[in-house]
Amino acid sequence: MKRAFRMVTGVVALGVVSAALAGCGDGASGGTGADGGQLTIGFVPGIASDPFFKAMQVGAEAEAKKLGVKLLWQGAPDEYSPQSQIPFVDAMLTQRVDGLVIVPTDPDALQPSVTKAQTLKIPVVTVDTTVSDRSYLTSAITGDSEAGGRQAARTLAQQIGGAGEVFVLSGSPSATTDRLRAKGFKEELAKHPRVKLVGEEYTMSQAAKATSALTTTLLKYPDLKGVFAVNGTSGTGSVAALRNTGKVGKVKLIGYDAYENQVQDLKSGVYSALVAQKPGDEAALALRNLVDTLKKQDVDKIKKDVVLPNVVMTKDNLGRTDTYQYPAK
Repeated sequence: MKRAFRMVTGVVALGVVSAALAGCGDGASGGTGADGGQLTIGFVPGIASDPFFKAMQVGAEAEAKKLGVKLLWQGAPDEYSPQSQIPFVDAMLTQRVDGLVIVPTDPDALQPSVTKAQTLKIPVVTVDTTVSDRSYLTSAITGDSEAGGRQAARTLAQQIGGAGEVFVLSGSPSATTDRLRAKGFKEELAKHPRVKLVGEEYTMSQAAKATSALTTTLLKYPDLKGVFAVNGTSGTGSVAALRNTGKVGKVKLIGYDAYENQVQDLKSGVYSALVAQKPGDEAALALRNLVDTLKKQDVDKIKKDVVLPNVVMTKDNLGRTDTYQYPAK
């Protein structure tokens, strides 16, 4: 997940965002907002174009319809960065949505947005990633990123016979999920002394950077046995590098997420495994927690920190795990 190309900043961006928000939203009549009308939940993903967040949108829209609330879904079209995301969050706050879901692109940069929401008494849930200070949050919901990294390391070590050189392509040093995945991977890899980590590079969630980084690494380490791509765009770039260098099948590639194209590449042997999350479940739970908070119902059952387990998909277990492929929007 997470892609980056162009920045959206300033007053002009905020105007464009506000106009876009005015034209979006869905949901039947249901819970009542502060003005006695339908509850409105704002949802700002990390980047609107990424398949991970499109799968999250599918889950959010289905749950909004079930709950009878209006969903405003809007995010930066093609860049995963605070500069692109904050105008969308500000627009949601300006519209005084009843509740807000954010996928923070940076834990520190998005903290002031949560503080603004607190001042306005708008409850906030974070999904996938989170902010530095979670004290005001209704809930922080994420996949088990550290465990996912560990699962990737165990799987890769087994697939390369417990020995060889491996490489990590990470996304962003500021994304909490990326950091935890890399951390779990490296800690688990330390339990396999004959597996050597030869490097880690940040791609800032740009596929082209991942392709360049892995191509360079393959030239430097011609006997490289495996790669862990911590997010979808790093995986996309890795696939291109392996194809360009004729290394498909010779270098084991562990990817994160389960986009349709990734699952197809798993079936054809480009990926050797995928660590799948549950983005739709994360989004649905976020909406339920906000609605319960706003209606003051079952609030004692809302968990402050929610970590959903991952599923490792391989070619051998696809008959049991293919249901975890992310739905296309």
